[in-house]
Amino acid sequence: MEKYDLHLIGSTHGPDQQTAIPDPYAPENLRLDQSFAEIAGVKKLLTTIPVRKPGRQTFFRTHPDAEYRAQFPIVDFKDDQEEYIVSRTMVPELADELVVKTLVTAITKQGTLFLLPLRMPGPDGRDMGWWRSLREHADHAKTSWIRVVANRDLGAYDCLQATGQLPEPEWPEMPFWDLIKIAFRDHLIDTPDHPAVKRLRGLV
Repeated sequence: MEKYDLHLIGSTHGPDQQTAIPDPYAPENLRLDQSFAEIAGVKKLLTTIPVRKPGRQTFFRTHPDAEYRAQFPIVDFKDDQEEYIVSRTMVPELADELVVKTLVTAITKQGTLFLLPLRMPGPDGRDMGWWRSLREHADHAKTSWIRVVANRDLGAYDCLQATGQLPEPEWPEMPFWDLIKIAFRDHLIDTPDHPAVKRLRGLV
């Protein structure tokens, strides 16, 4: 039977010159390099922007720039929780169905971008505590992280401000009208035969 020198197995340099096997769990092998973002070379694409009020437990901010908000004629399907922007040419035909809302660019503490719809007073000046309070709180959210909670006894929203030192939001560089295009890509009423118009006419 052949005999082997165990000191030499796996080595080509003799017993005094063996090469140590690297530890795969060594910190320098696992710690994330600070240049990871540059190495990865990826950028999150903004393809979906919800139009909604935030949940009662969601802290959010609104964009402080006036360029990131505007008023729109809206058809609001409350039962389906859907909102449609109406083009100028269709406004006369749908005048009885329209409400005016300011769409404000907003972002959650988790970094989710959304458009906050703020109901404006009607043509007759009629306003409601719910509408008015949410508009006021949205202005407060320009500089502070807040969440809004419905107070049915008050008939308005309460505003709760975060007490911690939360970081400033990271707003996308995309122009406001590009955000509108993404948010309402399937919700623009611009022709009389639009499916939403047929729903209003009881044709579907």
